[in-house]
Amino acid sequence: MRADAARRRAAIIREARRLFAEDGSDVALDTVADAAGVGIATLYRNFESRTALIEQVTLAILDDLSAATAAATAELAGDPDTVWRRYVTRLVDLDLGALTAAFSQEVAGGLSGPVREAQEKSLADVEELLVHARTAALVPHDVGALELVVALGVVTRPQPEAVREAAPHLVDRLVTLVLAGLRAEALASEVTPHSD
Repeated sequence: MRADAARRRAAIIREARRLFAEDGSDVALDTVADAAGVGIATLYRNFESRTALIEQVTLAILDDLSAATAAATAELAGDPDTVWRRYVTRLVDLDLGALTAAFSQEVAGGLSGPVREAQEKSLADVEELLVHARTAALVPHDVGALELVVALGVVTRPQPEAVREAAPHLVDRLVTLVLAGLRAEALASEVTPHSD
């Protein structure tokens, strides 16, 4: 693929990801093409369908999720509280709401092999990090990778413009509450041992 064609394709994926996070994955493909600075024909030359574009956005997010998780896992031993907060904030910045929206559409038709494999790898990476986070009492023992990723995806799901205007810091507030709740539950389970 030529460099300019690769740049156009990357721009389409980037803008689709942003728009899916803001407005949901049913945003008009003309809007995606306009935002990427390409014509609709160029979008369709790169992605034969909405599903193909959603799949590529999903793969890009899952790749970023794995990279963020690997970085946090490597750093967690040093300062668990700071690294964990930075990790969760980075996950919020990854547009997991777009991932949730994409998965809901993809799941209806079944995940493709590449998406399923990327999801399994990403969740395995997050699960490895959660082992360390549980040891540091940052999350309770029963919170799994899928639950964490979906929870953050729900927190960052696209909201109507009126909600975004009325509560511009809503996502930050919800993330703070999620972190505090996970920590409180982890600490409470240390005081009151759980039964398996």
